[in-house]
Amino acid sequence: QVQLVESGGGLVQPGGSLRLSCAASGVDVSRDAMGWHRRLPGDKLQYLASVFGHESSTNYGDVARGRFTLSRDSAKNTVDLLLNALTPQDTGVYLCKTVLRGQEYWGQGTQVTVST
Repeated sequence: QVQLVESGGGLVQPGGSLRLSCAASGVDVSRDAMGWHRRLPGDKLQYLASVFGHESSTNYGDVARGRFTLSRDSAKNTVDLLLNALTPQDTGVYLCKTVLRGQEYWGQGTQVTVST
């Protein structure tokens, strides 16, 4: 059974950073397709970053490139997303996703709020 559990969200001031983590079970983060999306106010879903396979490079969406960094920890079977230079426009629910044998699985999300 595939399960994804995100953590690390919270309230942060503009310009700050957060590290989000996705704990995975039923998938191998070093081998299977793993990624991060976010749901913004108004229910808009945005792609942030993804990685697939042992030797693959990480791909980033336009909103994430240069500010967010995805990393994998094979020993813990987690996928992290480091968020830097946050602005109020980054406020939303951040979601971990995997695709296994053509089936999508999503975590419940972790809320990130950027505000003074």
